Amino acid sequence: MFMNRIHKRVSKMIAQLNNLVLYAKPVVHERTTCMQNPSFVCIDFRRFSSSRLTHHPKASLSDSTQVVTTSPFANRVSRTARNEGQEALFDYLHCTRSFGFTDAEHISKNSPKFLENLLSKIDSEKEVARTLSRFLRYNPINEFEPFFESLGLSPSELPLFLPRHLMYLSDDPVMFENFQALCDYGIPRSNIGRMYKEAREIFGYDYGVLASKLQAYEYLGLSKGTVVKLVSCCPLLLIGGVNNEFVKFLEKLKCLGLGMDWIGGYASDNSTYNWNRMLDTMDFLDHVGYTKEQMCSLFERNPALLLEGSGKNVYVLFGRLLKLGLEMNEVYSLFMQYPQVLSVKCTRYLLQAIDYLIEVGMATDEIADVVANDMEFLSSSRLKRPNTVCRELKVGRDGLLQIIREDPSKVLRLASKSKASASKQVVSRVPCNHLEKTSFLLRLGYAENSEEMMKALKKFRGRGDQLQERFDCLVEAGLDCNVVMNIIKQAPMVLNQSKDVIVKKISCLTNCLGYPLESLEAFPAYLCYDMDRINLRFSMYMWLREKRAAKPTLSLSTLLACSDARFARYYVDIHPEGPAMWESLKNQKKLSAQ
Repeated sequence: MFMNRIHKRVSKMIAQLNNLVLYAKPVVHERTTCMQNPSFVCIDFRRFSSSRLTHHPKASLSDSTQVVTTSPFANRVSRTARNEGQEALFDYLHCTRSFGFTDAEHISKNSPKFLENLLSKIDSEKEVARTLSRFLRYNPINEFEPFFESLGLSPSELPLFLPRHLMYLSDDPVMFENFQALCDYGIPRSNIGRMYKEAREIFGYDYGVLASKLQAYEYLGLSKGTVVKLVSCCPLLLIGGVNNEFVKFLEKLKCLGLGMDWIGGYASDNSTYNWNRMLDTMDFLDHVGYTKEQMCSLFERNPALLLEGSGKNVYVLFGRLLKLGLEMNEVYSLFMQYPQVLSVKCTRYLLQAIDYLIEVGMATDEIADVVANDMEFLSSSRLKRPNTVCRELKVGRDGLLQIIREDPSKVLRLASKSKASASKQVVSRVPCNHLEKTSFLLRLGYAENSEEMMKALKKFRGRGDQLQERFDCLVEAGLDCNVVMNIIKQAPMVLNQSKDVIVKKISCLTNCLGYPLESLEAFPAYLCYDMDRINLRFSMYMWLREKRAAKPTLSLSTLLACSDARFARYYVDIHPEGPAMWESLKNQKKLSAQ
């Protein structure tokens, strides 16, 4: 039977190889690019330099993407050439193709492979902006390529998603309308590519349908920030009606006392969630004997227990203990006696310890006894490899097994990688504010001793109580707690400012500039810019609005994030009196500074 299965698999692989060879011939010899990828549009490309014009063979930008990824050209593009290339692409999209400023800017800055591909078709050593602008004038691009890349899709994935026989985004107004609806709601553009991959149907909704589906989840009692996080990682929530399993999950959280927005503080854009399995996990813990209060405390201390793998770790550990021969009632009792064992870290350590004992050669029933008697210790630290312990004790595997049988606690403590004395010395050297800062980060949802927490500790300045005061200041201003957590994770520098400075910037945003407080969700970096830059640029923008030379609702990022040269180009030189007004505003700033 086994040999027959192998023979069938080998035959199938040979058939597939023959099929590949059969279809690979025309691609190699006839270069039928369009037949291979019907969504790629073949265009006559002409290679431009600043001094001469030469003809280049037919090829699509997508077709040459494969060449660029394997060629050394990408390493030869200078930063200056890349910046000028981005400017030229921005001008083409914004001025020639009439894209919105924000859309054109995002696409031009977040499609590096596409841009490298473009630069490979011109002389990129001099006058890149002028040469590329001229190239684009005569060679229209497939706009879906840089658009999808800017949303987070990799160039290798593009052939799967490029629409057939379309070149311009305006050719698919329904898709682009739904994309704009997601952006307007506050979903990061970098997350929309994943949403397009996993739930392409939502980009085919009629006008207003997608906005109503997003609103429906707010009607359940969720904050806007939580909805943004959830649909980013689980776009299938937007297909069909409101997801019934998700509604049951929310009701269970509410019943436990965790609150509807608890998941928003810990949900990750890089994860997916199985609501049914998470419900089963909570039901399982209820059956084990956990009270609502105990379960609430367990999830508050270890949110990853429920959210990482949708509770899968609980079942893995439970099944492993049953396989050792422990009775179900014994497992329930151990879980109740050592509730911390269900945390992600403790579960990992315990499973590693079981593997360790199996590797040493211990019998299953003996392992069950060791686990039942020393579960608290086994789940608290990692163990050294058996060979390492054998060298330290100067015994063989059989000798180590015999020692473990005689006194498992002593040997396992020798095998432990944790160094209690060293950790005590480290703690004694750590200042009090470091411990306060760690507690603050734990409340924000950072995993204890994780690499992410170590990086955060370096970014945040100030004592833990000061960071908490600044955090509370944002909440008191009217922002949802989960939104503030998201803002801080995106722009940690926000909390490195004093409470007075934060209050002043928020007051300026809402009272002087007239922007809603919610605009901080889309652009938290606003709080990191100094007041001089904010006042100067918005004063110019207000003047342009009075002259009806600028749109009335430009985003914060559009006005603050661009360079001085770009701001001058698009918001100063746009009006005949603009340069004089700009100089006047700068002079006023200098006088006030004196």
